[in-house]
Amino acid sequence: MAQLGTLHVIYIAAVLFIIAALLKKKEIVLPCIIGIFAICFAYSHNFILAVQMLYHAIVSSAGEFIGIIIVISLIMSMSKSLEMVGADRIMIRPLQRMIHTRKPAFFLVGCVMLIFSWFIWPSPAVALIGALLLPVALDAGLPAIWAAVAMNIFGHGIGLSSDFFIQGAPSITAKAAGISVTEVMTASIPIWAAVSVVTVIVSYVMFLRDMKKEPQILSESKRDNEKHPSKFAYVIAVLTPAAFLFDIVIMLKFKIVGEDATALVGGTALIIMVIIMLFNGDILSSLEKITDHIKYGFKFSISIFAPVIVIAALFFMGNGEFAAKVLGKDAPGILSDIGIAMTNAVPVGRAPTILIESAVAAITGLDGSGFSGLPMVGSIAQTFSVATGANAATLAALGQVITIWIGGGTIIPWGVIPVAAICNVKPMELARKNLIPVICGISAGIITAFCLLS
Repeated sequence: MAQLGTLHVIYIAAVLFIIAALLKKKEIVLPCIIGIFAICFAYSHNFILAVQMLYHAIVSSAGEFIGIIIVISLIMSMSKSLEMVGADRIMIRPLQRMIHTRKPAFFLVGCVMLIFSWFIWPSPAVALIGALLLPVALDAGLPAIWAAVAMNIFGHGIGLSSDFFIQGAPSITAKAAGISVTEVMTASIPIWAAVSVVTVIVSYVMFLRDMKKEPQILSESKRDNEKHPSKFAYVIAVLTPAAFLFDIVIMLKFKIVGEDATALVGGTALIIMVIIMLFNGDILSSLEKITDHIKYGFKFSISIFAPVIVIAALFFMGNGEFAAKVLGKDAPGILSDIGIAMTNAVPVGRAPTILIESAVAAITGLDGSGFSGLPMVGSIAQTFSVATGANAATLAALGQVITIWIGGGTIIPWGVIPVAAICNVKPMELARKNLIPVICGISAGIITAFCLLS
């Protein structure tokens, strides 16, 4: 049985305080720093060592995000170069004729994000949607925050929680639960569908309500004094989407996913920017401009990620693997211990089993990863199925769907930052917009699990 000690109490207290601060719409960087230091001091009992550990926690947290920071920086730098030659306006013209209002734009962004996420996972999909489709949606009047909501819910929620094609999530869950991947995927369909449908409906209703309050929200991309684009701009306007479409073909053909797919997108963005600078006409001027564009991209990305790196460091401390980098190899897995303690403290029965599976899935999602909690929810499902006779696949599927919806990047502020960054909105604001729809969806999923296991 997992023993909960001082570290666990400090972690729980810090999380509860931060949740309260979020509900009050306050910034949470300061309490996160205090929480990290308190954990480090409680573990080391040495003030100087705790100060050093605090620094290492921030550095290690930054390391978790460096890849997505760079790819977003390069995408934004490329966008600046496209804007310089006028290719950005040419690229969105065909789609502008198809999307005249923000309502279809909401679903177009979401559905395209879902399809991309199924085949290449959400992280590279965010970069592609941001480069190709986001300008069209904004030009149609879709507010940036609701474009971000659509990308989050359809990509990191609906797409990643099912993972029907790449099958990374169900493979991890199934292995931990001691059952086949097919069993987990089949059992997940009704739960996944309930969560997805309810979340989308509630989100769309909230979107319509916001539009009634602010009917004149329009894109700032409309320009009064547009210059007539050059022939080179037309070439770049064709080359850019063609290059990214080629990336997608390569990803599908060679099964390139995750970080490798993100790297392909980032490298493509950098090459497009270099081509623009080399052939725009004035090489000497381009030597200065490319530096300015790179600076612009990195300033944009760092301004979004800076507070999140600190915030995420606290929640990463709950993950045993991350904590070992900061506290040492004997560091406890705080979130795992809390989850195990909960399973041991609750009486055995089908109703408590479903609730505990859901609670553990939610808790393990707090680190903002989504995937780190899958081994635990799978193993708990196996344990409870033996004790109660409940279907292990259904329990495991419930845990998988919940932990990915929460931790995979919909309601955890440090999990939504790639989408927030590409849409230029605050992560906290995006997480708040997602909170009510996702909670409603998860509630529907839990009710569905009750019906399936009754």
